[in-house]
Amino acid sequence: MSKVWLITGAGSGIGAGTVKAALAAGDRFVATGRNLQKLRSAFSEVENDHLALAQLDVSDEAQASVAVDQAMQKFGRVDVLLNNAGYSLVGNFEELTTKEIERQFATNFWGVAHVMRAVLPVMRKQRSGHIINMSSVAGVVGMKHCSAYGASKFAVEGLSLSVAEEVEKFGIQVTVVEPGFFRTSLLDASNVHWTSRRVDDYAAAEVSAQAMWSPYAGQQPGDPEKLGGVLVELSRMDRPPRLFVAGADAIDMIVPAVEARLKAVHAFDALSKSTAGRF
Repeated sequence: MSKVWLITGAGSGIGAGTVKAALAAGDRFVATGRNLQKLRSAFSEVENDHLALAQLDVSDEAQASVAVDQAMQKFGRVDVLLNNAGYSLVGNFEELTTKEIERQFATNFWGVAHVMRAVLPVMRKQRSGHIINMSSVAGVVGMKHCSAYGASKFAVEGLSLSVAEEVEKFGIQVTVVEPGFFRTSLLDASNVHWTSRRVDDYAAAEVSAQAMWSPYAGQQPGDPEKLGGVLVELSRMDRPPRLFVAGADAIDMIVPAVEARLKAVHAFDALSKSTAGRF
């Protein structure tokens, strides 16, 4: 059955890859992004009856509601929401300003929350829907220079798994996707935000975050178009997973971290249980 998608950050990377895969599957979509001209260029050859473009800065709650309204006017329903928009703020935690961290959360966390809040009434009325929220390996495993980015993705995971418990009774499924390194614009000079200051102790003890991470740009092993095809496959499942790890590198990083966490739980379970007391 043909589905209607609402995709944020659709102009490139995993968003664009998913649009291509969804089109090949016969689906229709509302592609959103901050730069409307970029969207027009990306999808200039797509048939108009399968496509609607909407300008959306996900950090603006009002714009999220407008984008969902446009989807309803164009197609009359929203079957799948893919929250893909985001960017990376990279640097040691002490070198980040409060404003930089707030901006990171405004897009990566609040953007997800705004669009979910706008689309959930539609899906509840339909008694069906699938929300796919893009997290990251950094939302599971602590990574150097990724404190703000990782924190925003940990928050997306907590939000997603909690909302999943609330909306399943309405026929709405929620999936958190934890990708490894994919060839997206996340580390491109036009998208990544490096810390605006350096602390001398860190500068003396290590290479800069930019020197460490920028060489990965364009060299990541994951193919965003293949991941787009996987996301379309997930959208076809009657009971999609709540957590999906994307990429062999992601599995290699996440599995040991989860195993270490379980080991730590069991190592101190007696001490943990000792906190029980009388009422």
